[in-house]
Amino acid sequence: MQVLQEDWDPTFSPSSYGFRPGRSAHQAVAAAQQFIADGCHTVVDLDLEKFFDRVNHDILMGLVAKRVQDRLLLRLIRRYLTAGVLVGGMVDPMDEGVPQGGPLSPLLSNLMLDVLDKELERRGHRFARYADDCNIYVRSPRAGERVMASVTRFLERRLKLRVNPAKSAVASPTERKFLDFSFSGRAYIRRRIAPQALTRFKGRVRELTARNGGRSLAQIIPELSRYLIGWRGYFGFCETPGELRLLDKWIRRRLRAIVWKQWKYGRNRFAELRRMGIRRDLAARAAGSPHGVWRLSNSPALSFAFPNAFFESLGLASVYIRRAE
Repeated sequence: MQVLQEDWDPTFSPSSYGFRPGRSAHQAVAAAQQFIADGCHTVVDLDLEKFFDRVNHDILMGLVAKRVQDRLLLRLIRRYLTAGVLVGGMVDPMDEGVPQGGPLSPLLSNLMLDVLDKELERRGHRFARYADDCNIYVRSPRAGERVMASVTRFLERRLKLRVNPAKSAVASPTERKFLDFSFSGRAYIRRRIAPQALTRFKGRVRELTARNGGRSLAQIIPELSRYLIGWRGYFGFCETPGELRLLDKWIRRRLRAIVWKQWKYGRNRFAELRRMGIRRDLAARAAGSPHGVWRLSNSPALSFAFPNAFFESLGLASVYIRRAE
């Protein structure tokens, strides 16, 4: 893979970003953002149906043979493709597709889809592709429909690949996601976190901050912070800091709710709040409130008892990082 990649990668399209040295998903998203800013307000969002499972071996080996003359190496690559996978202790042979997770598969998939890239370049299209996720940017919905139809035919005839009609669409970029980002604005195009990605994020945080686990904040926060740091490393690329600050606020509220539930009873809650320096009237109002845990987690008493600095002292990571001016 290392030897072949060094030879093949320079020949690939500059609009291809996946599984290539020095290229990233963030670069693909930034390229898409620039196309929209340049006036391409319609996206042809292509989803290839089970791409890694349906790569045609004969077509792929034909592409490899144009670059590799050594017959032993060609035979080795063919055997890699047909070796099969181990399922339930039995080897399941493969007559199409590339082994997912295999070290050579990303390079072979880029070689296969480089045919699509070159065709799009020949037609003069603006596009960004990351692995099998390809977005083509055009100026009108009518042009988008034409491109969708013609590219679908090209993929089926030339590469024997199918476009998934249920997941593909011609639409405004604000209505679609690309690599878990979407876009907003007209005069100035901003990167946003796609709603589906936010839903997944909140689901995972809810799992990590479940109120029925009986764990203390000191036990919960290290694992939660590891997830937040990893998530921030990717989604911190968004240009909606207000959204990130709201997520931080929501996370801290969930942590306050954990403590409030663990204190259980009004008398104990009152005593704990007083111990943390909360005024008697605020503590009494919160401890005697008939409202549920989630509503009380946003009360003044708990906000004063557990300020942002308290969570910072426990090592809670933030998804919002203030950038230097």
